[in-house]
Amino acid sequence: MLLGFALVLTRISGFLLVLPVFGWNALPMQVRAAVAVLLSLFFCTVAPLGVDPAQVSTLGALLLLGAEAMYGLALGLIVMLLFSVAQITGHIIEQQMGMTMSEIIDPLTGEETGPLANLMAMIFILLFLSADGHHLFLLILSKSYSAFPAGNLPTLDSLVGGLIETGSVMFVACLRLAAPLLAAFLVLLVALALLARLIPEMDIFFVSTPVLVAAGLFLAAIFMPFLGGFVGEMANWMAKLLPI
Repeated sequence: MLLGFALVLTRISGFLLVLPVFGWNALPMQVRAAVAVLLSLFFCTVAPLGVDPAQVSTLGALLLLGAEAMYGLALGLIVMLLFSVAQITGHIIEQQMGMTMSEIIDPLTGEETGPLANLMAMIFILLFLSADGHHLFLLILSKSYSAFPAGNLPTLDSLVGGLIETGSVMFVACLRLAAPLLAAFLVLLVALALLARLIPEMDIFFVSTPVLVAAGLFLAAIFMPFLGGFVGEMANWMAKLLPI
């Protein structure tokens, strides 16, 4: 019984360690530990155990714990990659606006990020939680134990393949979300280039900076409602990619 609880706790702890919202530095460690223990107690009562604890040696138990930690981290990393789509799209917009040097420290994650990318990520997370997206995290854990009970894990090829597929899905989603904005910036840059040719006396670099920033903020405001539709699309991707 103790080995089964340890296996469940290890997978859930690895999953929550890199999971968005629950893995943030702003969330106290005591709260994260309490959530992991409570979820482990619940899944210990409902999830089947894939090994017989009486037949597992000490070395085998350590190997199983390490494998469970790897699987939990892989599940959390897949979710984090899908969550980063909105933030990466914000980085693309900031690059077009010329705001790559305006990075700040995100107090929630402790990482450097741009203000617009951080804003888009916060709005996306609020939309995700308002749509009961936190229930999806519990569903992921439930599906993982249905497909691979504690002690029975997917192969390393499946883990690596799932992460690679998730990375490709992330980049495709970023390009899909940012494509209209990139097209609008391309048209704006062409217009500024024509203006520079028609009026050579104009300092086009001095004029283009506020124009690009204003256009970027305007396009970002128009783009925000589309993040709500991406929440449902991300849920469908999670259902296909998880469990690995």
